[in-house]
Amino acid sequence: MNFFKKSSLLFLPIFLFFLLSGCGTGETVDEVDQYISIIEQIDIPDDIKVIGLGEATHGNIEFQELKKDVFEVLVINENVRVFVLEGDFGGGQQINQFILNGTGTAEEAVNTLDYSIYKTEQMIDLVQWMHDYNATVSEDRKIYIYGNDMQRYDYSKKGVLDYYKVVSADAFKKYALQLKHVSNDKMRKLTTEQLNEIDEIIENIILDLQKNEVIYVEQSSTEAYLFALQYAQIMKQRTQLFLNEGDYTKLRDQYLSDNLQWIVEFEAERGHDKIFITGHNGHIEKTSASLAGYKSMGNYLDELYGEEYFAIGTDFISSEFQAKNGSSGERQIHTLENHNDLVDAFSEVESNVFYVNFEKASKWDELLDIISREQKMANIGDDFRWWYKTLKMFYTIEMTPNEAYDSIIIVKVATPTNVIE
Repeated sequence: MNFFKKSSLLFLPIFLFFLLSGCGTGETVDEVDQYISIIEQIDIPDDIKVIGLGEATHGNIEFQELKKDVFEVLVINENVRVFVLEGDFGGGQQINQFILNGTGTAEEAVNTLDYSIYKTEQMIDLVQWMHDYNATVSEDRKIYIYGNDMQRYDYSKKGVLDYYKVVSADAFKKYALQLKHVSNDKMRKLTTEQLNEIDEIIENIILDLQKNEVIYVEQSSTEAYLFALQYAQIMKQRTQLFLNEGDYTKLRDQYLSDNLQWIVEFEAERGHDKIFITGHNGHIEKTSASLAGYKSMGNYLDELYGEEYFAIGTDFISSEFQAKNGSSGERQIHTLENHNDLVDAFSEVESNVFYVNFEKASKWDELLDIISREQKMANIGDDFRWWYKTLKMFYTIEMTPNEAYDSIIIVKVATPTNVIE
């Protein structure tokens, strides 16, 4: 009996692996080539204000390259001048100093984001391209980059204090002293009491800026003032995330949306009426489909902008990607086969990377049926353990494609990025 008990215990996890791994494939659809296009042929409707591009993983070369490839098309064909990244707001402004003024190098600029997922050759190439492009065009054709995330302190703190150096030496000395210990390196060691103190300091900064707006603008500029106020708001958001860790994902997507709205409105004053935003699929999609139960940034954007928000999702069939192992923090390479009716319908397409517009695909009943039904679509963050592969819920989100997105880019075979430490 003991032998059979041990055998059962041995084979049970193996059986569950094959039962739950979702290894089956859907059917290919004939003549789907007429419903795809290359990235260079992406066409965005004229009345769109915000264009979102999701990525199925943070750790694939192809998805990081799509940031540049899609943005370049939008710059040339759609007159888009603003690139927004799921990255640190303050760090994004440091990248602007490089692409606009040539301060530092592309690699140094990328490192200011303090996000390891972006320390790659692909991101460096993107930032270098932005710099080189700006060097060849007139002032009114230049492009700008932002981050709309709030998970860091350093460069937003620098932005606030640099502003006070200009408008109030006394305020600078006071707030520099009060914020002395607020930094990326130390922020995760702060106690609740310290965080509450920081929150109060930042609130006082916001109130000071608002109270003295007229005086400060006279000594600087409206643009500089608005950035200083936004830097302070970013710091407050970061602190609130620490103070409300139970609602972290919920608050973060709300803040991502708030910050993007600020960028949209600020850039509209500059005459830039279209914004490109790129981030994880789970932030870009419109339906808040994640089982985590939070409202996605894309859902907020859909409510804010309606048909003026155009969301492009991504998915893959086969991926070798890199991600951190949450328990050790080490980066590892994982291999995953991903199948759903949507990607499998296009599995015989020769191109490795191609674009599918759902409005066009809807004209064919067979494709309309697929994109109108729930599909388990790839959704992999920067934390992945080998056993996640045993259950599709750990690496996919179940969503209805044509409700979550307006189009999709499919990568048949995706390869891993290399993080430059």
